[in-house]
Amino acid sequence: MDTTTNASARSLLVISAHAGDFVWRAGGAIALAAERGERAKVLCLSYGERGESARAWREGRGLDEIKALRRAEAESAAAALGAEIEFLDAGDYPLRETPELVDRIVRVYRAFDPDVVLTHTLTDPYNGDHPAAARMALQARVLAQAIGYDAPGEPLGAPPVFFFEPHQPEQCDFRPDVLLDITSVFDRKRAAMECLPAQQHMWDYYTDLARRRGVQLKRNAGPNLGLPHATMGEAFVRLYPQVTGELS
Repeated sequence: MDTTTNASARSLLVISAHAGDFVWRAGGAIALAAERGERAKVLCLSYGERGESARAWREGRGLDEIKALRRAEAESAAAALGAEIEFLDAGDYPLRETPELVDRIVRVYRAFDPDVVLTHTLTDPYNGDHPAAARMALQARVLAQAIGYDAPGEPLGAPPVFFFEPHQPEQCDFRPDVLLDITSVFDRKRAAMECLPAQQHMWDYYTDLARRRGVQLKRNAGPNLGLPHATMGEAFVRLYPQVTGELS
């Protein structure tokens, strides 16, 4: 699918610490956006070359080879979901928060002008790169809104931000308030997951998680929605209040 031809389409920006994060946690949301004809863009801050490529290290590969491997995997996964992808190659373990990296993210915001932003939670005791990515994503969003900030493009509006589900939700203060039905595109999410053999152990984990979130989605949707038995879901937390003229 060509996701760049409709200049008036809504747009989704996913800010991912590592090359695989966007697939496990938001692949369904990305595929749904692309299927609706929206632009979907993934911004990978790092390749996950040091901390999330254990299999490649055990195979004796060098750093540059691992980075190239993870880049190729993430590009294939993004293509399977219908998304654009950009890499900042900022390094991982640790992903360092710097003014320069925040400025690069600001420039992506200004150039892409997203309607919706997805990123990591602000708490993750198992992986400091994830909250670091979230903090920079939020700081850059605020700076991109400032008319006086020195970066190309027009000031950003106020796109809503959603945190996607971390690997250990109970330990990350994650209480989802949005359940997204991804049943119609789960096959595309699974195909994208299978583009990431460096983390093959995650494939079944996130398939099972989608089933569990699908059960919760059906229970909260009520009896009249007619959802299929095998509903698949993704969970999110909305950071800023929803603005609406009607409660639903």
